[in-house]
Amino acid sequence: MEEEASSSNARVEVAYRHLDRLARLDESVSLSEKLEAVFQALREPFPFIARVAVASYDQGLGTLRTFLASSGPDRPLVRYESRLDHAPSLAEILRRGRPRVINDLELLARGPHEHTQAIRRQGYRASYTMPIRFQGGFWGFVFFNSYEPGPFTEEVLAALDPFGHLVAALTVAELLSVRVLAAAVRTAHAMVHLRDPETGAHLNRMAEYARIIAGDLAHRGRVDFDDETVERLHLFAPLHDLGKIGIPDRLLLKAGRLSTEEREEMKTHSAKGLEMIDRIMANFGLEHLPGAEMLRNVAAAHHEALDGSGYPHGLKGREIPIEARIVSVADVFDALTSPRPYKESWSNDQAFAHLQRLAADKLDADCVEALVRHRPRIEELQARFRDVHTESPGSSPPGGHP
Repeated sequence: MEEEASSSNARVEVAYRHLDRLARLDESVSLSEKLEAVFQALREPFPFIARVAVASYDQGLGTLRTFLASSGPDRPLVRYESRLDHAPSLAEILRRGRPRVINDLELLARGPHEHTQAIRRQGYRASYTMPIRFQGGFWGFVFFNSYEPGPFTEEVLAALDPFGHLVAALTVAELLSVRVLAAAVRTAHAMVHLRDPETGAHLNRMAEYARIIAGDLAHRGRVDFDDETVERLHLFAPLHDLGKIGIPDRLLLKAGRLSTEEREEMKTHSAKGLEMIDRIMANFGLEHLPGAEMLRNVAAAHHEALDGSGYPHGLKGREIPIEARIVSVADVFDALTSPRPYKESWSNDQAFAHLQRLAADKLDADCVEALVRHRPRIEELQARFRDVHTESPGSSPPGGHP
């Protein structure tokens, strides 16, 4: 009997012996960790694959941005962006509707594109690039790179294609989840802006400013943000004032300055916004979405001040989440340089100077300086996302504090 039981147990153990190398994909982990799991599984049959990366496409700006990469310690491209029409070799992939295989990157040795040169400097010799498409839309590219020349034979490509589509599906699923959450919040937010004097151009500008600040801080090692985190912050930044939907018109549309009592009532929009976001996430089953806490922090803490004089909780210094400190600087700068019913727009010089004064006790100094360092990009965005029927930023002297 004991021998039979032992034999039966052995057969059961054999039945459960296989280890699913992609089981990580079913866990509630970040997209970067899922990509790493795919990368490790891929390297077993194809050890010459040295890098798997994803570039996301921003349809509004027509730009590609580094989004994800799994390549061990090698990081040839981080916080990189380029207009797709400035990358003819990649644009050709879309024109032809087929992936691109380059088994000798020396063929592109004279290519002026920064992406090409960065890949060559790293030492990669071969590349396979697949477009990411979903429901007729273009979402970006998946890249496979190798240090060996000539590895991408037809047999290898046939085996790689399912991995490429898997990476694409994971990327789209993640972006869709984030966009569904953002779209739900934006829909509620749009109701606010039917009443709120702030414009859609303001939201576009301050989201881009937040992206600039976050990317600069990451580049300088001030924050541990990867490209995926920077893009999430860009997506969530415009949703900071969602709670204004719960503020009555008599306050939201008031042309003059608010009284003390009215100001206290207006301050409740941060708590209202957090409550609404939590409710939306619960309704859509997105409570565990990576990055959801960032959205909560942006909504709840973007009016906190370093000296503890902000609201709703009087947080001080680094008690304030970095994403909220970033959004605060982006929002204040655009408010200063935009006309309001109670003030004219400030010039960029005046706004930068004021932000630097506020950096002494209200705003994060690193965030302020990160914005100031990118003035040419700021001015480009101001021209691109100009308020309709309003004067451009910097055309009038200050009329008061926003």
